[in-house]
Amino acid sequence: MLASAAVTPLIGTMKPDAAKAFYQDILGLKFIADDTFALIFEGKNARVRVSKVPTVAPAQYAVLAFTVDDIEKVVDGLTAKGVMFARYPFFVQDAKGIWSAPDGTKVAWFHDPDLNLLSVVQHV
Repeated sequence: MLASAAVTPLIGTMKPDAAKAFYQDILGLKFIADDTFALIFEGKNARVRVSKVPTVAPAQYAVLAFTVDDIEKVVDGLTAKGVMFARYPFFVQDAKGIWSAPDGTKVAWFHDPDLNLLSVVQHV
């Protein structure tokens, strides 16, 4: 029924000004609108709605993933813009914070200003 519907990820923010700067200036998503209730950004194949909420309860898992062709280049670029990549004791990550899954997929995790966990992923 919904297989042909566009998917819009929803993320919460208590810091709309910081979120706008992060998603637009750091991540490079195109800012579309501020409709009073949310900031709307556009990426390659989806819009992201960053909802203005009174509290954010960050999940212990990634809530948004960006699929990239060259994860090292993206990690280097984000690091240069001040993004810090998360380190986890239960994963073996390289010096940049990139984990290689058994199938060869590579993943690196980072937080937005509200501590929502995001990731960049390079599939095999």
